[in-house]
Amino acid sequence: MIQDNDTAASSPVVRPGWTAADIPDLSARTAVVTGASSGTGYEIALGLAARGAHVVLASRDQGRTADAADRIRARAPGSRVEAQVLDLASLDSVRRFAGLLADRQAGLDILVNNAGIAGGPRRLTADGFEGHLGTNHLGHFALTGLLLPALLARPGARVVTMSTGLAAQAKIDFDDLHSERRYRMTAAYGQSKLAGLLFARELDRRARAAGARLASLATHPGVARTGLLTGKRADWGRSRRGAETAVRLVQLVAAQPASRAALPALYQAADPAARGGSYVGTRGHLRGEPAVTPFPPAALAADTAARLWQVSERLTGVSYGALSQPVARL
Repeated sequence: MIQDNDTAASSPVVRPGWTAADIPDLSARTAVVTGASSGTGYEIALGLAARGAHVVLASRDQGRTADAADRIRARAPGSRVEAQVLDLASLDSVRRFAGLLADRQAGLDILVNNAGIAGGPRRLTADGFEGHLGTNHLGHFALTGLLLPALLARPGARVVTMSTGLAAQAKIDFDDLHSERRYRMTAAYGQSKLAGLLFARELDRRARAAGARLASLATHPGVARTGLLTGKRADWGRSRRGAETAVRLVQLVAAQPASRAALPALYQAADPAARGGSYVGTRGHLRGEPAVTPFPPAALAADTAARLWQVSERLTGVSYGALSQPVARL
């Protein structure tokens, strides 16, 4: 395993006590937040909209997403938000969303890859991918690639990818990427979140190598009080079991409110001091204010990142050709 020891893009220490009130004016910015209909994604969208950004809430349920947009307008009068359907478990949906955005927006300043699933029996996406990998990583990989022209059209654009502390115990199993031989929920979920960290670092490396003014940053919310593992019987065909119940108990005992859990992502998305290639989580790991977080060793493996990138391009059919050669400066 070859480790990438580049620290040039590391972020400075996050100022203690950082809150959403420290976000600068974003009135000239456009942002997309995936999974924005509830939980941490909703709070990220609210935080950006409250500071003036035009925010596109992208989630799979039109009704819930429209309701979230209405709630943001009520909490932040005058905010500019819109609700759009995006199902990351379907590459067709990802392409439709990206096409719609390209038709309506001249550029994109902030993309927050927040949406994710966790738990349940082995399920496949519409394209035949294992559900966690397909939704949490491959869907976002395709989305970011399809939105790359819009991102490159705005100097200083940022891509923020959400991960989790569980990624530190994970590995990318290229011999059984879709858990066909053996499925364990924690391994599949951890793999998808480690993939997100590898993607975030590799995207930033490629952007810098191409001379693009695009920053890719990673974040994790600690343990957030959300509905990630609640009310899933209809989707799963069963109630929670084993590891799912254990994770839910940790959420109930140690979790912080979604509004607090959203702060690391908001810092990465909007604070002028945030740097590409950095990882910001919570100071207390499970909960606490935003703080720079070390990448787990597996996320520093340059050879794994390069291989995963190639596999992701092949599986999704989405390439990042705009970063294969130096980008002309405007």
